[in-house]
Amino acid sequence: MSRTKTTAYEGFTAEERAAMKEHAQEVKKEARRSSRADKAAEAVRDVVAKIAEMPDSDRVMAERVHAIVTANAPMLAPKLWYGMPAYALDGKVVCFFQGADKFKARYATLGFNDQAKLDEGAMWATSFALIEVTPEVEARIGALVRQAVS
Repeated sequence: MSRTKTTAYEGFTAEERAAMKEHAQEVKKEARRSSRADKAAEAVRDVVAKIAEMPDSDRVMAERVHAIVTANAPMLAPKLWYGMPAYALDGKVVCFFQGADKFKARYATLGFNDQAKLDEGAMWATSFALIEVTPEVEARIGALVRQAVS
């Protein structure tokens, strides 16, 4: 019988703690906004500003994802979610972009939450690795986003 080495739980990584702090700040900021129109306009500005802060490789993809999502699902409201660009319907995040740099990953992620209607049989993907946004990838993202809000 072989034994496996167990390691003690080290807690959240520095990147995870930073994301949680960002989320707390986002919630506080959203609560302070006055009107619904102000909230929507400021949320869009926040998303665009966050994308602009990203390293070039993530920024280029995030800009394309933002354009694709807003063109294919204009009913989704851009907002920040754990410091990432996200798109919500009735306040609930449907999809999000996570840059590779965010958690020191080798690829960016386009993720979908349970609000997304991507159901396909007994099992389906809820996140996709992105290393480049080609015309084929753009078409796939557009189709996924349209399906997510159908």
